[in-house]
Amino acid sequence: MKKLLPELIREHDIEFVIANGENAAGGLGITPQVADELFASGVDCITTGNHVWRHKEIIERMAKDERLLRPANYPPETVGYGWTVLRPRRHSKSEGAVCVVCLLGLVFMEPLDCPFRAVDRILEEVGELTKVIVVDFHAEATSEKQAFARYVDGRVSLVFGTHTHVMTADECILPNGTAYITDVGMTGPIDSVIGMKADAIIHRLVTKLPIKFEPASGRGMLSAVLVDVDEVTGRAKSIERILLKEPEAKNAMGEVV
Repeated sequence: MKKLLPELIREHDIEFVIANGENAAGGLGITPQVADELFASGVDCITTGNHVWRHKEIIERMAKDERLLRPANYPPETVGYGWTVLRPRRHSKSEGAVCVVCLLGLVFMEPLDCPFRAVDRILEEVGELTKVIVVDFHAEATSEKQAFARYVDGRVSLVFGTHTHVMTADECILPNGTAYITDVGMTGPIDSVIGMKADAIIHRLVTKLPIKFEPASGRGMLSAVLVDVDEVTGRAKSIERILLKEPEAKNAMGEVV
């Protein structure tokens, strides 16, 4: 993120950046320090998912920082913000605000409030605050992600799926103007299994033993989508997949090392 995101922002004149940070702290969860590193790299809003509470120290930060979201369909008594309305930090061609919503799917996940009903309530509350509304739908099942996107088509600007760590190739603009991708993918080590050391995951799958997963290292990649939204109507004008990779390290002879 530190190496690739600032350049990406400059190259495309990006006004607002959203990142799902729920696995940013060593592969699971997020900490206040890691959140600050993401914000310093150019991220404007951080969403999370089912691993949001992995590190207890994030709870106090969640309670007071509306740039750091937990899923909105957690119980009302849960600390933190499930959605927020923010203005771009960097120079922007517009004065408009962006509403970011974080929701957790239910299929193969925690038994929380229905995300379909939750988004209805949130959109009522957002009202006329802004037309630019982005939803991170953190879910396992692709069918649930697709159904949710169709459910809110025309009512939000973008639905991007997270959780599987693998970027899908189905980016599109739905009939009523909502941009969509089933999963935006992962920012992390290329030589890995969804960010973790491959050997440990293979050993666990083969033996069924409770082997501990460890984050992989090496050359990294950044997965993202770039979306252009009409701030007057809230409709998406375009969506583009982006996959950036760190350059390969080479020695003095120009050989890859």
